[in-house]
Amino acid sequence: GGGIGGGGGPLGLLGGGDEAMGMGWTVGGAAASTTGMGWAARAWLRERTLRWQNGHLSNFEYLLALNTLAGRTESDLTQYPVFPWVLRDYKSERLDLSDPASFRDLSRPMGAQTAERARRFAERYEGWEDASGVPPFHYGTHYSSAALVTSFLVRLQPFAAMHWTLQEGRFDHADRLFHSISEEWALASGEKGCDTGCVKELIPEFYYLPDFLRAHGLPLGTRQDGTPLGDVVLPPWAGGSAASFVSQHRAALESEHVSQHLHLWVDLVFGQRQSGPLAEEALNVFFYLTYGGAVDQNKIEHAAERARVAGQIRHFGQTPTQLFHTAHPRRHALRQPPMPPLLGRWASARLRP
Repeated sequence: GGGIGGGGGPLGLLGGGDEAMGMGWTVGGAAASTTGMGWAARAWLRERTLRWQNGHLSNFEYLLALNTLAGRTESDLTQYPVFPWVLRDYKSERLDLSDPASFRDLSRPMGAQTAERARRFAERYEGWEDASGVPPFHYGTHYSSAALVTSFLVRLQPFAAMHWTLQEGRFDHADRLFHSISEEWALASGEKGCDTGCVKELIPEFYYLPDFLRAHGLPLGTRQDGTPLGDVVLPPWAGGSAASFVSQHRAALESEHVSQHLHLWVDLVFGQRQSGPLAEEALNVFFYLTYGGAVDQNKIEHAAERARVAGQIRHFGQTPTQLFHTAHPRRHALRQPPMPPLLGRWASARLRP
């Protein structure tokens, strides 16, 4: 408990220094000099990582901690916390968390979830030529942006009002609004086709807040097929219950499979494969303006160009601050003791839709 520097925080648990105890990896490193991460922040990060490795922090809690230290906050739509898709099965009648085929490949960015789409983005990068000097990139869109957040949360206030404002006093066309979990996965992963540029990840609400999936009577319009847009269409395994969807989705996030592979996704978003040669190898390079420090706006002479750059940075996605410069350690395999029979029956009842 406690924040950075707080009386009950981690600073009393760990001493100074940059080397994580017994792990052979460095927290901060070069990032400390470029992002202002001091010894207190490095100690806080190190303590959180060790607690996660040893099973004292859930995957959800650890992801929130990383987002916080990387400057992501629910108070800023342009730097909203980013969470991963962890499943790829949104069509079965029953979700099987013991089957590896149910899960997304956490070692690959969303643009490389299918082989054909990965090949096309790699060819784009390798063949990139730009007379103005824009460096090559795999993706012109981003996995996190203000528009993406308001799209996911359009059924909740104040996000519905924000979306309404962004769309000049109306909701966007119903066919472009968030409609179906399965459809969003198919678009973002490339399973719906290789020509889509969508590479979005998720937001924390997918793992704790059923209400954002309900329409609450908002007039969201009618789709081209004549279907009124209301509650989000859920996977069959959710049984039509938003609470059941969030409960099972959270169970997937905390599953043993995800626990043993989550460090690979952290490498992509917060770690060593976020930028540089390892990002190129991982097909994980985004448009250069999404990276902090890519351009000094004060040195742009023309006001129109400065406004264009500022708008790009504000509205089209920002990559989190890099926290790790070497491979993130994996979580220790944990064996949880079986639940006492009475407690097990109580937990089952609590999870019932």
